[in-house]
Amino acid sequence: MTPFVGKTALITGGGGGIGRAIATSFARHGAAVVVSGRSMDVLAQTVELIEAEGGRATPVVADVTRSVEVARLVAEATAAHGRLDIAVNNAGALAATGPIGDIDEGQWDDLVAVNLTGTFLAMKHQIAQMRDSGGGVIVNVASNLGHHMRLPGLGAYVATKAAVSALTRNAALDHIRDGIRINAVSPGPVDTPMSIGPGEDREARDARMRQQLPAGRVATVNEIASAVVYLASSEAEFLVGTDLVIDGGATA
Repeated sequence: MTPFVGKTALITGGGGGIGRAIATSFARHGAAVVVSGRSMDVLAQTVELIEAEGGRATPVVADVTRSVEVARLVAEATAAHGRLDIAVNNAGALAATGPIGDIDEGQWDDLVAVNLTGTFLAMKHQIAQMRDSGGGVIVNVASNLGHHMRLPGLGAYVATKAAVSALTRNAALDHIRDGIRINAVSPGPVDTPMSIGPGEDREARDARMRQQLPAGRVATVNEIASAVVYLASSEAEFLVGTDLVIDGGATA
């Protein structure tokens, strides 16, 4: 099925992991894809994968913490393919770990800038473009750590991702009458380096997850991508302000 033929999808944080899986999935479903991140090298790898399967993709280097760069990103994405129909705000970081009383203030500022301000700036410029062109769909990548659950030592990350969930819901209310449908996904542990703890390898991570998660395993990146594609599809047109948790039962 190619439900996104003729549509353009912009994915931030598209150089690897979940972002790369989202980008390739949209391309397989017919969309022209724009992938963004801070490194052209990793973006080029995503584009190569998409083009090897016959898809269309454009890389754009941009820093989501800088409004002028995000504005340029949206303009270049629109110019490259003539329109912007779908935006997936996946750029994020896991940093400033440790007890709240011990977090370095600079690391806190950097984490807020990427996870929260970056999502805000991306939506701000995406909404402006979509509103002018008659509507669109935005999916933000939050986390099951935040609004849904907390863990010691991850308070900064939890705070930013909880804020992304709340910001998504409020933006959805603000802009549904503009024809812009906004939702979020909140993944739990996924098969990316972020789920591997200090001193662990993948095998140790998997053994830990068999004990910790009801599903007994981490998610694949394609399982998260499939949820994002669904939220962007016409089959999800009545989903507005949803935060879809994908965590193998961790927060059930």
